[in-house]
Amino acid sequence: MAAMVPVFLTIPFIALLLAIAILPMAVPHFWEQNKNKALVATLFSIPVLVWFLGHEPVAIVHTLEEYFSFICLLGSLFVISGGIYIEGDLRATPIVNTTFLVIGAVLANFIGTTGASMVLIRPFLKTNSERRNTRHLPIFFIFIVANCGGLLTPLGDPPLFLGYLRGVPFFWTLSLFPAWILMIVALLLVFFVWDRLAYGKESAAAIKLDKAEVEPIKIIGLRNLFFLGGVIYGVFLASPWRELTMILMAVLSLLFGSRSARGRNKFTWHPIIEVAVLFAGIFITMVPALELLKYHAPQFGITKPWQFFWLTGGLSGVLDNAPTYLTFLSLAQGLSLPAEVVGVPAKILAAISVGAVFMGANTYIGNGPNFMVKAIADHAGFKTPSFFGYMLYSVGILFPLYIIISLAFF
Repeated sequence: MAAMVPVFLTIPFIALLLAIAILPMAVPHFWEQNKNKALVATLFSIPVLVWFLGHEPVAIVHTLEEYFSFICLLGSLFVISGGIYIEGDLRATPIVNTTFLVIGAVLANFIGTTGASMVLIRPFLKTNSERRNTRHLPIFFIFIVANCGGLLTPLGDPPLFLGYLRGVPFFWTLSLFPAWILMIVALLLVFFVWDRLAYGKESAAAIKLDKAEVEPIKIIGLRNLFFLGGVIYGVFLASPWRELTMILMAVLSLLFGSRSARGRNKFTWHPIIEVAVLFAGIFITMVPALELLKYHAPQFGITKPWQFFWLTGGLSGVLDNAPTYLTFLSLAQGLSLPAEVVGVPAKILAAISVGAVFMGANTYIGNGPNFMVKAIADHAGFKTPSFFGYMLYSVGILFPLYIIISLAFF
């Protein structure tokens, strides 16, 4: 089948990913509206749909089934986590802030990096609202909670769930714990030292105000934890019961969850609609690219785990880590190497997984929650870096750690 696929059909996939990366900066007002995102995704999808429906409709049906499972998971986690609100204002000390990030890194593996980010970012910012030296806080939150934390389960980050849909055993990602703990501990140590230095520069007035504004932590919408448990249970079911269970949990959360929590979270459907329309286009347009990669894989000369780690990660930061993961997984499956996990060596799959999850933190567009965290921080009055300003932080902080990860594991 792959031998029949015209090479030019890969152009819509590349063009769509570039549009997702460039249009938010080039024409921000146009890109704000989801109907325009849907228009762009549809235009790039049409050539692929026409060709495959005429030649191999089964391939399109299969990718749409994967898309449906993918969006059911993301949508249910988004809806349910949107009904959990944490209010209160703790002392904004380095220990408290580091604890927030530790909790986020663990929580991301149960409710996804998007869910953990949406639950924790507002109380994290509220706690630090009396401080002035806070520019680094949203950056490390994106590094740890919105990206690197979600490496240990398919629930943690979209690329890993796509791998699960492609046959990666659910608990296989737990084998990535050594890379996870090294990265998380290293980032937490850097953050703690950085935050301690920043805290030492705070004025006496800011410290006094921070102490005066302390409020006990209170969680609103705890019943949604039951619905989250239902989603986790549903992941282990066969399709279509998996997807029906996720949808049911999301509906029950909307009907019986806390409206107060959803209101305080400023819950809207805009972010998940954005993800749904863009990934519909991605899933369709990536079909020819994945088929050709499998067929021509030996010609690329990419066979080493470290190559997969750096190439998957490098593209994850500038495109999107979910389709990048599938792209390199397909490439690896076409190499006829030892088929240890889903047709590839376990070490190569680990390199692809770690690269996609960790390096999604390289830019604001590498992973879905990144821009959401930035937008919430900006709205709360925190000064966040520009697109390229953020990259200076990621290059300076993350890349030395990537080198260590690469040497240690790949």
